[in-house]
Amino acid sequence: MGYVGVPPQSGFITTAKQRVTSSTNNYVDLDHSISSLADVIVWVNFVKQDSTNLTLTSSSRITLGANLVASDICEISFLGKAVATQTPDTGTVTNDMLAGSIANSKLANSSVSINGSTLALGGSLTGIGDDNAPSFMSYMSSTQAISNNSTTVLAFNNDSGTTGGIKAYDTNNAFNTSTYRFTPQTAGYYFAFMYVGLQDLNSGNLYVINLMKNGSSDGNKFSQFQIRQNGTDNIYGNTQGITYLNGSSDYINATLYHNHGSNRSTADTYNTGFGAYRLAGVS
Repeated sequence: MGYVGVPPQSGFITTAKQRVTSSTNNYVDLDHSISSLADVIVWVNFVKQDSTNLTLTSSSRITLGANLVASDICEISFLGKAVATQTPDTGTVTNDMLAGSIANSKLANSSVSINGSTLALGGSLTGIGDDNAPSFMSYMSSTQAISNNSTTVLAFNNDSGTTGGIKAYDTNNAFNTSTYRFTPQTAGYYFAFMYVGLQDLNSGNLYVINLMKNGSSDGNKFSQFQIRQNGTDNIYGNTQGITYLNGSSDYINATLYHNHGSNRSTADTYNTGFGAYRLAGVS
């Protein structure tokens, strides 16, 4: 059938209808309230009834012109009243038809493509944006005496607060401020770094800092900074590296070595730092 202007929109709408059989009354009680007879069309035995022969007794009852017999069929169509929606066909709902928020319970576990990258959603997913956790940053709250000619684990004992503008933190409680070890319970490759100063070395003295995995022996170092002092003064250095941690027993700590001949102390507290974070996407 032809039309003029915008095509009629009838998808997903079910019009209210009512069918009455086996009645011997001279009225029908309506399933839906109406305000006037203009809101309905009434058929008896498929013959449209003239509204002048009908009476709207109440908002939910129409009196007919005569009594029905048991074999009569009376049908009422409610004009302009939608009482339900039909299930749309597969592939008919588009992005533009969706509005508002969608409850998480309505989203099945699957893969979602975001800007060309696929994100796998599942029951084990705890959050987005924490890919580099576990991570931590610590500093020394006091200077530490470092024995001569001995590799010493540095006492990075503060993983909260701020020093020298550097924020200390520990996302997963994986850094122990008593043993000075970072033992993350998530397996993966980790980027670690440290920096520290040492007081009053003499010319020719050796200053060595190391990042160690599972102990302070030379075979466990994965990053080192080493320099021979060229004068008599404090000396500062930093080092960084990447290592794999198994997520259960592997740990990282930071060490310092010198050969001054007697004990030396770390230079200060505000120029100290030790931290690490997991490298997302590296396996």
